[in-house]
Amino acid sequence: MSRTVEILQYTLHSGSGDGFHRIMRDISVPLHQRHGIDVVWSAQSLHDPDCYILVRTFDSPERMSAVLDAFYAGDDWRSGPREDIIRCIDSCIKTVIRLPAESVEKLRGKHNLSPSGLKGNNALPLAGEY
Repeated sequence: MSRTVEILQYTLHSGSGDGFHRIMRDISVPLHQRHGIDVVWSAQSLHDPDCYILVRTFDSPERMSAVLDAFYAGDDWRSGPREDIIRCIDSCIKTVIRLPAESVEKLRGKHNLSPSGLKGNNALPLAGEY
């Protein structure tokens, strides 16, 4: 079985990486998961703390569009972390690919961002904590 994988690579405004990561770790990723969005990976780049990656997976491109449209139109997002997140982002590159489910699980790796939720508060360390 293959999965539709969305890879978002963010370039953040200078100096906003640590704050962005905390918002993602503490608010946005758990919010995604409460809405049934499978976050496979979410982390600062090792080369620059003001670069960030978010990897999400879906059953199909059509399901991805439907789920994300509903999520971003919802009050939880609009009255939640939206403004703080948008304020940090300078630019974003989006790539959508198909991967075997096994590859998705290997990418998920040690952080165990399973669809059922985060494992503990330290599941997503800051870049310097790896």
